[in-house]
Amino acid sequence: MKKSIRQNIGEVFLEAANALETGVVERKTRVGVTILGSEHGPTELLAGAELAQSGSADLEVVVIGSGVETSLEVVEAADEKEAHVKMDQLLEEGSLDAAVTMHYNFPIGVSTVGRVVTPARGKKMFLATTTGTSATGRVIAMLRNALLGIAVAKSCGLPEPTLGILNIDGSRQVERSLKELSKQGYPLRFAESGRNEAGVLMRGNDLLQGVPDVMVTDSLTGNVLMKVFSAFHSGGSYEAMGFGYGPGVGDDYDRIICIISRASGAPVIAGAIRYARECARGKLLEKARQEFAAAKKAGWDKVLESLTQESLKSNGEPEGIAPPPPKPVSDEIPGIDILQLEDAVRVLWKSEIYASSGMGCTGPVILVAPEDKPKSLQLLQEAGYL
Repeated sequence: MKKSIRQNIGEVFLEAANALETGVVERKTRVGVTILGSEHGPTELLAGAELAQSGSADLEVVVIGSGVETSLEVVEAADEKEAHVKMDQLLEEGSLDAAVTMHYNFPIGVSTVGRVVTPARGKKMFLATTTGTSATGRVIAMLRNALLGIAVAKSCGLPEPTLGILNIDGSRQVERSLKELSKQGYPLRFAESGRNEAGVLMRGNDLLQGVPDVMVTDSLTGNVLMKVFSAFHSGGSYEAMGFGYGPGVGDDYDRIICIISRASGAPVIAGAIRYARECARGKLLEKARQEFAAAKKAGWDKVLESLTQESLKSNGEPEGIAPPPPKPVSDEIPGIDILQLEDAVRVLWKSEIYASSGMGCTGPVILVAPEDKPKSLQLLQEAGYL
């Protein structure tokens, strides 16, 4: 035993000497966390940041905010808006490898992949997705979510993650589309439900047991599941378990920003920071590009076109209808039932107003450009959606 200890100590000193001689020292992963806007106050988020930093030699946590004292590096910001501006600047400059924040608006096509610890088996499972809008159509969004979830899982060390599809509206279409891509060469490993019926469609039991590595769902359902998994034993006001709502991912998104809730407690904050570090070290952005490239090689565009035509026919629209040219949308219109959301979006498309469905803090929203909001409100009211 003594000989082994001496050998280990010798190896440590040898590595240190080599680092000094060559000047090559492994770079720490820098993760920023904004601490303003939580229901539990900035000290709770700071506690999570310090917990993440504790014992993590390869991590450097940067606090973005004000009103706290800490040994961690602090970037001063007076409010949430300024904190997001400074966070984005640090990411663009390369001063941060990833960030953790609340209430961040991702562009269309980007959704977050959450990570939970399932209660039945204590297994980690990815939920794809939990916030954001992958696409305006439900089935296409879920199909994209599958690729996003796989990319995140691969960046976190799972080279061949298993995939399951939650048994909700649209799941059969998603299953058919994924199996078509698989036949054309896109590499997929489908999970099998633990129920007697088996199959790739997952039931509630499979959720609790963490049967697949990646569970595909829509963002609204995923958001609810995240809250239940993280706060079921605390009464809902304090999220105490898991890793948060995860990184926003798209096929060409250029940064790693992980989302937490205003109800997230210190343990979840720490988990989210470590999750962000893992995604950064695992080259998530590169993994996402590779995943979509592989899908496109297997006929991704053809599958999407087929799903789009199916959706238009089922909604009684002529096949030639298409949304207006995309434009930045930042204003939210709330108050529309989730089951009517896509129909309401099409009302605006018919009037040549570009709009998208999304998920706000209090539920589903329609996203429009600021200059289009007054006319959009009028059209939606006239059509009976508001």
